[in-house]
Amino acid sequence: MRSKSGKYLYRWLCSFVLLVGSTALFTDAWYDFVKVNNQTGHLLGIANIGMAVLIYAALFAWVGRWMHAFKIGVERTANLMASGILTILTVDVAEVFISLAITGQFRFFFDFLQVYIPMFVAQVLIYGFLLLPMIWGYRRLFKPLTLVEIHGVYRNHLAEKLTDLKYKYKVVDSVDCTAGTDEIRRRIADADAVLINDVPSQMENRIIKECYDLGKRAYLAPKLSDIIIKASEELNVVDTPLFLNRNIGLNLFQRILKRVCDVAFSFVALVVLSPLMIVIAAAIHAEDHGPVFFRQERCTINNRRFIMLKFRSMVVDAEKDGAPHPAGVHDERITRVGRMIRSARLDELPQLFNILKGDMSIVGPRPERIENVELYTREIPEFAFRAKVKGGLTGYAQVYGKYNTSALDKLKLDLMYIVNYSFLLDIQILFETLKILFQRESTEGFSEEQIDHMKQEQQEPPSAKL
Repeated sequence: MRSKSGKYLYRWLCSFVLLVGSTALFTDAWYDFVKVNNQTGHLLGIANIGMAVLIYAALFAWVGRWMHAFKIGVERTANLMASGILTILTVDVAEVFISLAITGQFRFFFDFLQVYIPMFVAQVLIYGFLLLPMIWGYRRLFKPLTLVEIHGVYRNHLAEKLTDLKYKYKVVDSVDCTAGTDEIRRRIADADAVLINDVPSQMENRIIKECYDLGKRAYLAPKLSDIIIKASEELNVVDTPLFLNRNIGLNLFQRILKRVCDVAFSFVALVVLSPLMIVIAAAIHAEDHGPVFFRQERCTINNRRFIMLKFRSMVVDAEKDGAPHPAGVHDERITRVGRMIRSARLDELPQLFNILKGDMSIVGPRPERIENVELYTREIPEFAFRAKVKGGLTGYAQVYGKYNTSALDKLKLDLMYIVNYSFLLDIQILFETLKILFQRESTEGFSEEQIDHMKQEQQEPPSAKL
């Protein structure tokens, strides 16, 4: 079964059931609380109960869609569970204050918490109980999309990455982009979609038009120019369509707002997380009596250098020869405490001091070490585009990529953030950062093959790469 409308209908029905389940539990909890604590009883009318339920349902639908909590068949199971839990938590926290406002009983704040915390636990359990069979049902009903890859000269691993998502994609054929139009049309005729993978621009344009003509879904690996154009503004000042790219980065208001949020967030986070940071520091020191912090020179906005702080997760002098050594999948240099804090990304917490100081932002491209910036910029001159904004504690590439994502792919992800920046995008990335704590592959180290390749690149003179 591959009907697109069937998939949408199934997903909509599942979303409706998940929404009704959470809303029903809220309704029961809210009604019981108001019945006990509202002396006049005026809030127990049908209209008032209906208003409270509608507000909750609307919030749940909006936040859930924003968090991709209903993307059954699209997102991984762990992502869907994390999205659902964050959706429930966000809506329940908002509803505490909405319920206080509706009832006018602000003195019952802690009483609301006593009702809403058990409700939250019940909602999470019901959500998981409903979600897992929904995912299983989707994968039984709808076969994965069959893809035909059309590739250029440079072969990457994109097709293999999509094939790993066995429930969603199946690459059934691979065609060189230099094949004629008739051959390409013949090869993609029976496929559900086309993967246009690193094809020269002129050929890419031709293939996109062929896909449009045949009504085939097309997946494209974007070029850097594609990402920049995506943020353009449509102009209709003459009788020819125009796109305008301002290419100015963050405006003054955005920079001020971002800095205010950085200071407020980092200060509050340091206060709240200080007990945890003290425990981590004590554990690091107790294991080998070495220094607690790891200091390293990194690059931020305009390639300005600064000293970035992290909790030390490797043995002392892990890079005593002075050369960079990326962490491998089973790197023996990582300590026992280091392995635990790296898996939960707790080793990054000291960077809150860098944010408070102004060297970093909460959200932005990952600050790279000096050697990597020089190396990547020699190979990809556009890598310098990442320096248009401050480096971040978390960012687009951190939540949608992995530790071992290639430099070019990290650049593409970071550029998508820079050219599409908004305050709401920062908020979304913060929520996505919480979700990736459930993904082990997000902290996956470099393979031996990747490390050997990086070492070879570092040893080659610039002239050898031209």
